[in-house]
Amino acid sequence: MSISNGPPVILVVEDEGLVRMAAADDLVEAGFKVIEAANADQAIQMLEAHPEITILFTDIDMPGSMDGIRLAHAVRERWPPVKLVLVSGHQSPTSDILPTDSAFFAKPYDMGRVSKALWDMTG
Repeated sequence: MSISNGPPVILVVEDEGLVRMAAADDLVEAGFKVIEAANADQAIQMLEAHPEITILFTDIDMPGSMDGIRLAHAVRERWPPVKLVLVSGHQSPTSDILPTDSAFFAKPYDMGRVSKALWDMTG
């Protein structure tokens, strides 16, 4: 299956399982295909295994080898076409901290606004 034949694929990275599942369910309902990861290391493995991923949707506040901001920068460098969406209930990063061409939503976010932004990003 080529990328253009199916729904856009979003990688949801969130360390809190219930939050991750809820976001994934909402995104599937909005018409996206979703792959899940619990931390940055799993996210990198998923990106390596699934070249069809078009959007990284990551929480900023995560334990492990890197937080969501560092993950987003790593993805921007290694997979430049992947769109970046960061979310947080604890931080409001300024645009100079975020990778170029990325979006930020504060938690709790309005999934309607988020899904519209994701559809806009995917064209």
